[in-house]
Amino acid sequence: MAEARRTIDLLWFPEAVERKRGRRPGLSVARVVETGIAVADAEGLDAVSMRRVATELSVVPMTLYTYVPDKATLLELMLDRVYLAMPRAELPDRPWRERLTAVAAENRKLVEDHPWVAGLPASRPPLGPGLMAKYEHELHAFDGCGLDDVAVDSALTFLIGFVQSSARTAADVRAAAARSHETDWEWWQERGPAFEVVFDQRAYPTATRVGAAAGAALGTAYDPDHAYEFGLRRVLDGLGVLIAEGNGRDPGR
Repeated sequence: MAEARRTIDLLWFPEAVERKRGRRPGLSVARVVETGIAVADAEGLDAVSMRRVATELSVVPMTLYTYVPDKATLLELMLDRVYLAMPRAELPDRPWRERLTAVAAENRKLVEDHPWVAGLPASRPPLGPGLMAKYEHELHAFDGCGLDDVAVDSALTFLIGFVQSSARTAADVRAAAARSHETDWEWWQERGPAFEVVFDQRAYPTATRVGAAAGAALGTAYDPDHAYEFGLRRVLDGLGVLIAEGNGRDPGR
């Protein structure tokens, strides 16, 4: 309980915690958290450790522990800080699809700017001001939709889950391209001729037809932007059925 309370205090009242323990000139909880975010943004979540952050701050690790007790707490503070800094679109007086599209875009941008966010467990969110501001804002996207509170929470979870999955896949594709130092077009130019030698179109007629059509239309085997836009429309279509049912309308009409 004491450990959980300290984490909550660090999320909501970091300056008060610092006063209790004394300040080191030039160092603060905020600076520790910002340094952790910078490391994660540049090198990924695996690069974040108390020792690494201390090195970046030019202090010994034991000094860092007087500000943040452990890595798990540091990650909570980092996540809440990026939640708090998220730009939030004005939602009132816009149709519900536009509101949810704006929320989806905000979350996609968050994962694009901070890919490590998608690697943290959603079941144990940071209970800080950033999370609460984000949640309050996003819930209002469903105002006037006629859904009960549980349905609103479930619909929001469904929407953000899709966005995070899509953004994570896009990030993986970009990372793979960066590691291989070749574009998708270059990858196919190298492997395509060899594949055609062993590939029997008669054995896979549907895959041949659909793959050729998709490749011609998209110019690549996988287009992250197309996948996101296609998927988001389907997510919104599904939520439209739920909203129609919640308002007593026939979703088939």
